[in-house]
Amino acid sequence: MTGARTQTRYSVSVTHHGAVIGSLLSTGMEPVAGYAQLGEQRIAYQIIGDGPIDLLITAGFWSSFDVEWEHSLIRLFYQRLASFCRVIRFDRRGTGGSDPIPLDALPPWEAFAEEIEAVMDAAESEQAAVMTIADAGPVGLLFASTRPSRTQALLLFNSSARIMKADDYPIGLTIEEYEAMSRAVSEEWGTGSQALVDLFYPSQASNPRFQQWLTKLARSITSPTAVWQYAQASAEADGRSLLGTVQVPTLVLHRADSGLTPMEHSRYLAEHIDGARLVEVPGGDNFPYFDHPEQTLSAVEEFLTGNQPQAATHRVLASVLFTDIVDSTRQAEQVGDQQWKALLDLHDDVSDRVATSYGGRVVRSTGDGVLAIFDGPGRAIRAAGDLRDQLDQLGLRTRAGIHTGEVDLRGDDVGGIAVHLGARVMAEAEPGEILVSATVRDLVAGSGIAFEDRGRYSLKGIEDDWQLLAVSLPA
Repeated sequence: MTGARTQTRYSVSVTHHGAVIGSLLSTGMEPVAGYAQLGEQRIAYQIIGDGPIDLLITAGFWSSFDVEWEHSLIRLFYQRLASFCRVIRFDRRGTGGSDPIPLDALPPWEAFAEEIEAVMDAAESEQAAVMTIADAGPVGLLFASTRPSRTQALLLFNSSARIMKADDYPIGLTIEEYEAMSRAVSEEWGTGSQALVDLFYPSQASNPRFQQWLTKLARSITSPTAVWQYAQASAEADGRSLLGTVQVPTLVLHRADSGLTPMEHSRYLAEHIDGARLVEVPGGDNFPYFDHPEQTLSAVEEFLTGNQPQAATHRVLASVLFTDIVDSTRQAEQVGDQQWKALLDLHDDVSDRVATSYGGRVVRSTGDGVLAIFDGPGRAIRAAGDLRDQLDQLGLRTRAGIHTGEVDLRGDDVGGIAVHLGARVMAEAEPGEILVSATVRDLVAGSGIAFEDRGRYSLKGIEDDWQLLAVSLPA
């Protein structure tokens, strides 16, 4: 593939992307943003990475890439794509950071393809693989059919040629069904509704912090009235006549348990696009980020690069932070179950926000603490200190332990001896203390961070004794 861009590309072998992911964790793979021009209007776009393949991704009107990037798992999803692609994303006109448009005069759905072309021009991308998510499917079909020289490949995730039912398309929704759903989404939009989580992200249905984040995302995308208007415009899109004209390699990905878009829609696409490959991925989410993301990522990588990804477990160097609330059982008894649950929810929210602000991510809650990973020990230490201070203000006294070593990436989770070591280090910490292994101390030499030697410890389940040190940060 050729292009007019002059940026330096990564010279990496996609067959060794475990090492590439390690590089992502150490560099952060931060995006750059800009604006494309379409007539008098500007379209906000984002570029992540500089891989050998341009991959343009759109989820229709469901886009506010700045807020989405704040979520650690969405960020990790796109960083993983950027290990073998240069990822290009954008907010449709009227959504996210792009210019507003009058709701009573929305451009026809065909104009969406013009937005894609404008963004590619601004990103200096002569040719790209185009990936559409959910209701953006017809636009991807139109772009690939009318601009084949600019389309390297077409990827359709949980998409359909059309949404509405017809005499010759019985798998769609009736007018009554679609309007009822659209009206419910519009009424619940940005209100903190559990119904929106259940509809679009069923894998997160029992996660209250996700519900709060989705509310913020919805408000940043567009207004409830605009959602209704976009839904009506989507109902008019019909890409069935384009299926026979798609001549680029096509991958159709579909959720096995999707309640919003049944599998029959993707089977129809695969049957009517010459040479299309259909891949069923597990889960029921309408978007690819949270529910078994590795299967989607592996299928995309294999399709675009021709290389079978390595096993889903990758080893990378990371700094592991474990935290724990001191005397949590006693505190729970004192305040009662309801207030304690509210405190734990607040604890988890603060932990996630602090970890993200220091370039890390919370891997999971441990009940009365968290496990988080960072790309460097200095960031992990500063995050631990900030988190300790913020939780102190909530009346939650904590302890923390940090170790740096190789960890196994297992989908969204992590494992390995370094994780066990981090947990054992934390278990030896006193209330309010941040305890680290000697490995961490050695790696931050010259940073100005001071330590107090706590001696050598025999850690449960760990061979040999380990020197532990307390971080000297203001309490």
